[in-house]
Amino acid sequence: MNEVFKALSDPTRRKILQLLGRGELTAGELATHFDMSKPSMSHHFAVLRDADLVTSRREGQLIYYALNTTVLQDVMARIWDLFGGPGEKGGGR
Repeated sequence: MNEVFKALSDPTRRKILQLLGRGELTAGELATHFDMSKPSMSHHFAVLRDADLVTSRREGQLIYYALNTTVLQDVMARIWDLFGGPGEKGGGR
């Protein structure tokens, strides 16, 4: 879970996840939304993969990224448990 919070702590990685919410994209397509070097983008992709928030697949020279929805659902459930929903003990209003 610490890797997930580390991944989500960076605004660039949150924007990558937001873009992937619309569907699978190549590394190049994602990179067009940011003003940074390829090594920097690769680092962000690696952090997201290490946290298991995205999956990747290679097709020729292209790398495609997609949201790992199973893990994202698990993360959201854990966050909900941490902070509690409305009307639950210890959280909400």
